[in-house]
Amino acid sequence: MSTIAPPPLRPGQRVALVATARKITAAEVDFAVQTLSGWGLEVVLGTSIGAASHQFAGTDDERRRDLQRQLDDSSVRAIICARGGYGTARLLDELDFSGFAASPKWVAGFSDITALNCHLLRLGYQSIHGVMPVLFGQAAGEAAVASLRAALGGAPMPCEALAHPLNRPGTAQGELVGGNLSLLHTLTGTRSQVDFTGRILFLEDLDEYLYHIDRMLLHLHRSGQLAGLAGLVVGHFSQMRDNLIPFGQSAYEIIDQYAQRYHFPVGYGFPIGHEPSNHAVVVGRQATLDVAATGSQLHW
Repeated sequence: MSTIAPPPLRPGQRVALVATARKITAAEVDFAVQTLSGWGLEVVLGTSIGAASHQFAGTDDERRRDLQRQLDDSSVRAIICARGGYGTARLLDELDFSGFAASPKWVAGFSDITALNCHLLRLGYQSIHGVMPVLFGQAAGEAAVASLRAALGGAPMPCEALAHPLNRPGTAQGELVGGNLSLLHTLTGTRSQVDFTGRILFLEDLDEYLYHIDRMLLHLHRSGQLAGLAGLVVGHFSQMRDNLIPFGQSAYEIIDQYAQRYHFPVGYGFPIGHEPSNHAVVVGRQATLDVAATGSQLHW
């Protein structure tokens, strides 16, 4: 069954900013509000913006109520998660998506928001893995913000990567799935786990020990989740850590040792993840991955 794409976001429509994970102030999203307003959008700040409960943007119940309110409000045509951190997966099991199903809208974010992206895909809806408001005008590059705007507008831009020595050439077609490796690992065995079979998987991660990367990929391999992939897109693996006794492989080399056990095309170095060049991609949309000696491209 094909996935459902929410209607393209148009000038004059309302977009809500919510914090499903780590706390954030209104001042930290002010530049994003100005940017979105400059696109002709009406920006609504959820009650989770400015709320705090230890490191979270309010208690689980407060964050869930805010997200539920935006999911149910048919006048809100997109929900953009303000930042990542940790906590989105804690909200999922008690959310009601019946109002959302009656009037689907774009949901956007990355990193910890991978949990919500995957949950929506399990329900049959496309969403956006892209730069978040906390990074607008700071760590985010202009191209990343432009790609988010294009994806919200229903016309995601092709995503390209330079040639890489670990690439495995070939062409793959399938729905795009993936996001943060740590979250994909965490979702295994839950109601939010996505079947990768016949799909193009993309991966990124931040601030992990190299042996953690190996452990998570080993689990995906041993649990059979990599066996039916159509293709693999490898994005940023940023600020990786190592032990006093080195692990002996980079993140890309760790991924390669598992990818070599299969026969799907693999493209490394895509601008997806925790870097300024974070390119927005649509989770659940039919895509084509072309990997050649001259470089790679992911397009729709």
